[in-house]
Amino acid sequence: MMFAKVSTSQAPGAIGPYSQAIKTEKSLYISGQTPVNPASGKIDADSVEQQAEQVMKNIGAILASQGMDYGNVVKTTCFLSDMKNFAAFNRVYGKYFTEKPARSCVAVKEIPLGALCEVEAIAVI
Repeated sequence: MMFAKVSTSQAPGAIGPYSQAIKTEKSLYISGQTPVNPASGKIDADSVEQQAEQVMKNIGAILASQGMDYGNVVKTTCFLSDMKNFAAFNRVYGKYFTEKPARSCVAVKEIPLGALCEVEAIAVI
């Protein structure tokens, strides 16, 4: 199987030994995106809503770099630092993923850089 690493300056660079995304002939696998602003390299937002907005913009930038959009996404996995943020996170998520892809959403003990949310996605070409 052939695959290629995907990288765009419109989304934050990987903070470890991984790629922003991997593209195969039929799929795009987007690594977990945190609310890091690619312009500053930092998390500039405090609320889960603001952080979720940045996460969605980061995912959108990676999708756009491959000529895709949120409608191409078939599965997401969402990580929240606290399930108390579930409803607020969903309000933002729902604005972007209007096609309602399959999804898992879990609370985790910590997210890198102290983020409140992180989302990974699988898209079809």
